[in-house]
Parts: sequence; C-alpha cells; structure tokens
Amino acid sequence: MSDQYDISGIELTDDSYTVDQSLIRNKYKATDSAGNVVLRGKQKMFKLKEEFPFTDGDDTDVFTVKAGGIIDVAGDYVLSDAQTGEELVILDNDYSLLQDTWTIRDADDERALAKIDSRGAMMTLARNLLPFGYLIPHKYEITDTDGDHVGSIEGQFSLRDTYEITLDDTSDVPKEPVVAAAMVIDAIQGN
Repeated sequence: MSDQYDISGIELTDDSYTVDQSLIRNKYKATDSAGNVVLRGKQKMFKLKEEFPFTDGDDTDVFTVKAGGIIDVAGDYVLSDAQTGEELVILDNDYSLLQDTWTIRDADDERALAKIDSRGAMMTLARNLLPFGYLIPHKYEITDTDGDHVGSIEGQFSLRDTYEITLDDTSDVPKEPVVAAAMVIDAIQGN
C-alpha cells in the first residue's frame, strides 16, 4: 500500500494488536504483540460532533477521527493526521440490524480501500435486539477492495471490551486506519 495513508506520528509494523476499553468510558488503548502501548484513543464528551483524538504510547497527538454530522450513528468519520492536519481516510458506516459494514475510503476521491464487516447476521441481530445482547462479542472480517481476506477483529468475553486485531496481509490496506476503526466502531455503537 502506498505511504500516502501513513500517519506522520506513528508507525504500526506488527501484524496483531489488542485493543482494550477502559471500564469508565469510551477510552481505549492498543498494544502490539510485545505488550507495548502503540495507540490511545478516547471519545471527547459533550461535543456536538463525535470526536476521537488519538495519541501514541508517549501521549503525543497522532491523529483525530471526527464525525461528519451531529450525533452520527450511521455516517462518515474523517481520520486526520494531527501533525499535518491532512485528512487521510474516511470511515464510512453503513449500519443495519443484520450487518455492520464499515468502509475505509480515501479522503480525497472517496474510493474504497478496505471493508470491515460483522460476521453472521444472526449474531448481529442478537446483539442489537436481545436484552443483554451487547454482551455478545463482535467479530469482524477485514477485506481489501477485491473482497479478499486481510484480517479480523474479534471481541473477547470480558468486563470491558477487548478486541484482538489480526492483520494477515496488509499490502493493500492502510494499517493505522484499521486499528483506529476497531476503537471507533466500539465507541460509536455504544458497546
């Protein structure tokens, strides 16, 4: 994948990451396979437009994800490089009761770069409709623009949301937006 989607303050080189949500609110951290914190993100509270600033392990601002509209449950979220101000990608949410689909798009021409789809209509339906359905962990498949498998995001049973992100082949997919999307998806969908 071209380096046009690289975020200037961070370089994610691992093939697997663990994302943990704080017990208190929509606050997340991503660690690499060695246990090093590589990203932290949190939802800014009391904003008209949802906003998620992200920092590296040393708390240096690296990028921000901001909703395109006010209280946007299904819509666009723009990922901008915090150091250059450049809009890099759009996280486009196509929400339904049967399947959650997120498309990572180029911020300039809006062409698709990758998709993140929930796996299993029955599981998604159960998560959305059953009492305590939110306790059923999410499972997503990450695909490239040809529909080929790139990786997965798998929720774990725990008191706080924990996701294992596995990236099998990211040659065609920008890695940082996929890891950020795992955190943003969880926060937006109120899990």
